[in-house]
Amino acid sequence: MADKAVVRREKFPEAYAIFDPIVAEWTSRPDVALGAMFGSEGLNVRGKVFAFVTFAGELMVKLPESRIGELAEANEAQPAVMRGRPMREWATVGTDAAERWAPLVGEAFAHVDAITP
Repeated sequence: MADKAVVRREKFPEAYAIFDPIVAEWTSRPDVALGAMFGSEGLNVRGKVFAFVTFAGELMVKLPESRIGELAEANEAQPAVMRGRPMREWATVGTDAAERWAPLVGEAFAHVDAITP
């Protein structure tokens, strides 16, 4: 694990307490692994990342742009912004909505799995 990832884990223990069991479940599946993503650790399918913990200790997931809009409208997730730039197919969810993390990771996996050769 990279030093940045260790620092992030220490800074956001609540986020990793939610994320780690999800990681354990998903990495037991074929083609899914945990790897480096923006100085963090992210779940990927065949090398394409679909979920990780952000610099702010939130879950970030890759979903279709239309789904991001639906989630934002329902106040279930926020469109992701990285370095001041909106990310069309990424959404974030805070630890205050921990019950949404696992289902959103599942959605993100299905989306990325479908578009990744």
